[in-house]
Amino acid sequence: MLLKFPFELKKDQRDAVDEWINKKGKGSIIYSTGTGKTEIAFECARKMASLIRKQNPLMVFKILFLVPRIVLIQQNINRLIKYGIKKEKIGVYYGEKKDIKEITFSTYQSIIKNFDLLRQSDMIILDEMHMVSETAKKLSKIFDVLYDNYDKLILGLTATIDENDPRYSKIMKLIPPVKKYMIKEAVNDGRLSEPLVILKPVKMNSEEQRIYEQTTSTIKDISLKLKASNPLIVSKLLKTGGQRARLAKLWFASVHKRKKLLNETNSKLNESVNIVKSHPKEKIMIFSETIESINNISEILKKNKIPSQVIHNKIKTKQRQDILDSWGRNYFVLLSVHTLEIGFDIPSVSIAIIVSNTKNVHQLVQRIGRVIRKTDEKNQSLIYVVYVDDTKDKNILNLVRTSLQSNSIKKPIKQDKISSYF
Repeated sequence: MLLKFPFELKKDQRDAVDEWINKKGKGSIIYSTGTGKTEIAFECARKMASLIRKQNPLMVFKILFLVPRIVLIQQNINRLIKYGIKKEKIGVYYGEKKDIKEITFSTYQSIIKNFDLLRQSDMIILDEMHMVSETAKKLSKIFDVLYDNYDKLILGLTATIDENDPRYSKIMKLIPPVKKYMIKEAVNDGRLSEPLVILKPVKMNSEEQRIYEQTTSTIKDISLKLKASNPLIVSKLLKTGGQRARLAKLWFASVHKRKKLLNETNSKLNESVNIVKSHPKEKIMIFSETIESINNISEILKKNKIPSQVIHNKIKTKQRQDILDSWGRNYFVLLSVHTLEIGFDIPSVSIAIIVSNTKNVHQLVQRIGRVIRKTDEKNQSLIYVVYVDDTKDKNILNLVRTSLQSNSIKKPIKQDKISSYF
């Protein structure tokens, strides 16, 4: 594997490679977004291929690199070619494309239709491995196959994973962490820019407040009747039939209605636009949970004669790339729903506005990681958190604090106040 980086790997990256090799090529690397997980994976593959070929010069060392989305395949191929790997050594396996080579890229969805590709590979790299939890039953079968082929070299990559979550018990048993390097440590080492978190609490109008209180009351009443408030438990009741199933259905409808309200509260959207106005001609990312909310923000920006672009999973790859290429020239505000959170390379940006009430720590870490990448021109990043005060929306403050201060994911510590600087 004639891989040659046009730069020197950082000490933490070299340490991660050494730790994985010392564990006989089986383990996971939990590294913050923006600290070079992909380069670590490439170097692990290069070093291991070199070691094995010294023992068996005639061996063709086959590497399978699995990613969650097709768009990430070409991105990784472009990197490998840039680092000196010949194009003819690289294959892809998804959809109608079935080109298996020494280095083959595929998606998790594609591989479950051909587990033989797992069995025939010498080394398997699992990118964004937290997406293959045991709740994703079809995808988790990947680990069943790997357990049956335990002689394989396996490298897992993720920016964050809860090691104590039972959903990841198979992953943690098969490929336990060999090296961690989280946001706080990377910031302290100067590998990531310093995040300055600015809290922006807002209030709902009287009609929104009425709907919020009504849905909250409904959720509480149904939870008492069902003697359950955990979504996983309530979801099981949907299959029972009768009154309990009807109540469970109403419970989920009320939760969805309240979440939608918190995402699309008028004052929250308007505050986001006010923040944009305070940073003219600076590249800004706005993250939300729904297409409706970011479209609404985009419309408000348009009324204020501020151009913006929206990216979500319904935007085609070519159009998405065109949008990214024109960012900072034709417009400065990019609004995203999930699409740019996982692995996708984006141009340098130092301002994020988070308007969603997500409960997903993994998602939040990815979003923060989008803007705290270090560049020669940037030592500090601004992260605005817009939330509806005195509501469930305020829970995001604990998640932000946990994401930035912890070196591992733990249960958030309850607190009423949170510093605006982490």
